[in-house]
Amino acid sequence: MRRISTFFAALLLLAATLPGVAHAAALSSRTQLFYYPWYGGSATGYRHWVQGGHTPPSDVGANFYPVLGPYDSGDFSGAVEQHMRWIEQSGAGVIVYSWWGQGSYEDGLVPGVLEAAARHGIRVAWHLEPYSGRTAASTVSDVDYILGRYGSSPAFYREGGRGAFYVFESLRIEDWTPLDQVRSSAIVLAQTTDTSKVAHFGGMYTYDAIAGATALGWREAGAYCEANGLVWAPSVGPGYNDDRAVPGNTTPTLSRDNGATYDREWQNALSSGADWVSVTSFNEWHEGSIIEPARSSPPSPAYETFTGAYGTSGAAAETAYLDRTRYWTSAAGRWW
Repeated sequence: MRRISTFFAALLLLAATLPGVAHAAALSSRTQLFYYPWYGGSATGYRHWVQGGHTPPSDVGANFYPVLGPYDSGDFSGAVEQHMRWIEQSGAGVIVYSWWGQGSYEDGLVPGVLEAAARHGIRVAWHLEPYSGRTAASTVSDVDYILGRYGSSPAFYREGGRGAFYVFESLRIEDWTPLDQVRSSAIVLAQTTDTSKVAHFGGMYTYDAIAGATALGWREAGAYCEANGLVWAPSVGPGYNDDRAVPGNTTPTLSRDNGATYDREWQNALSSGADWVSVTSFNEWHEGSIIEPARSSPPSPAYETFTGAYGTSGAAAETAYLDRTRYWTSAAGRWW
């Protein structure tokens, strides 16, 4: 796995400040966006948009308001199709699909998302979430199920012939020995930088956008993955704010700082020797970590906007983080 040096990462950060940098048109499988298909429209009672006690459509459980409004993740020809166009704009070649178990709401939407992704040359990896009763053995069953049920799709992402599976909150389970059964068919990533917790896994990731601002332990984790043939996929994000979705939560807010936070996290990831950069997130609206376009003139002044990001306003601000993702993806691709 080729690594980027600290020197070159510093050059990339410097280049981020220069105008007129050309961007490659191709999508990169090394940039992978966490993607949430758990939303519902009015027919579902605005599933997920009501989080925090809110009443859509004008009042949603997020500190930003989507350009698309409170959309339905099953609207494949509308919202999902637009998502794929935006993801193309970002330069990312892979989405990491939030999956909550066999037969779950999100599982039922997989075929439609795969079809939409395939039309745009986007591939799908998997974020195995901590559904009730999840074990190491059930995770192996889930990997086999996903491979068997969806592995024939042209949008199914593989690296070296193996599917990619991120395991959220993997430290909840102590013994992951059963993963040895799927080592030949799957790259399974643990959510940690603790190298003592990754036996039986094929890689590591972090998810937490707040942690990405300081990147504690990232260089050590990257070096460990390099030495042991594992994938290092640190996670970067533009910011974090869950105040409307989780009233009274004490989780700290991470300011976007008009885009400087996102740039700093990309530099941290690249200088740690990332094989893949996982982005938190395309559309986790509750936590305010989105790069999906947010309204520049939302229905209420209570919502934040992207205005000011990289000096943009209006429609340009709405897509500012998509465009910056393409910049970093293109810049990083020169050294991967």
